[in-house]
Amino acid sequence: MGDIFTEINRRFNAGSILAKYIYINVGIFIIIRLAIIIMRLFIKDASFLEYIQMPSSWSLLAYRPWTIFTYMFVHFDFLHILFNMLWLYWFGKIFLMFFNGRQLGGLYVLGGIAGGLLFVISYQIFPFLRQFSENSFLIGASASIMAIVFAVSFYQKDYTINLLLLGRVKLIYLAIGVFLLDIIAITSENTGGHIAHIGGSLLGIFFASRYQKGKDITNFMNRIIDKFVNLITRKPSFKVYRKETHNARNRKNGRVETDDEYRRRKNNENRIIDEILDKLKRSGYGSLSTEEKKKLFDASRQ
Repeated sequence: MGDIFTEINRRFNAGSILAKYIYINVGIFIIIRLAIIIMRLFIKDASFLEYIQMPSSWSLLAYRPWTIFTYMFVHFDFLHILFNMLWLYWFGKIFLMFFNGRQLGGLYVLGGIAGGLLFVISYQIFPFLRQFSENSFLIGASASIMAIVFAVSFYQKDYTINLLLLGRVKLIYLAIGVFLLDIIAITSENTGGHIAHIGGSLLGIFFASRYQKGKDITNFMNRIIDKFVNLITRKPSFKVYRKETHNARNRKNGRVETDDEYRRRKNNENRIIDEILDKLKRSGYGSLSTEEKKKLFDASRQ
């Protein structure tokens, strides 16, 4: 059993940001289902979901502000997570053809936040929805995924995909079709979900429009994510030294780097390489400076 978890951990650490998000969503889904089974068998109460799903009530959200982040990683039904992860994988792969992993990671979170905020606002301003605001909750990665789908669709409007029975279709037509379906179904049983989809979609369009003008709205969110990851992965202070064979490369000021120093250096190096690759995609190899070309060459040899 230990070998299984070791292999999962190895694959998680070695995977792309897209793979990591899929691992996180599936892992949380499994933990939730197992926890619900255990709680129902032993204490007959499995109401903990209300503390990680996002409420539509402002007053309740004020007591659980973390839910605007946790909800986008929470699924309860098997088909819900299955289709969400398929969409995330398919369109995440297309997204990474034109953008880098850090942009996908930041956009996922921003899309989820946008979908969540539109969900809460809608339940406060529309009379039809206001009557349900005290007992309506939102879960799922759909808003985050819609942000990714619409970002690449509106950035590469001529990109085509093959659809069963329909043949080759421009991705933007598929995106617009999904958007219209969400609007049509906005008063259906899954009202909150469709509203969140619209919020994520609009955020994706905004990302694409700003990126075309040279602005990357994910930079700020990625800095926050970096700080959070560094915080939760920081090792205890008594574990000081790494076991490294390449001491010359992993020394700092004449001493072996600590775990935290090594992790920060690698994260910074990866961020710089992602920025260089992004510049390469936009402007070509000739636009890179001599230093950027050297860094890209050195990274390719590691």
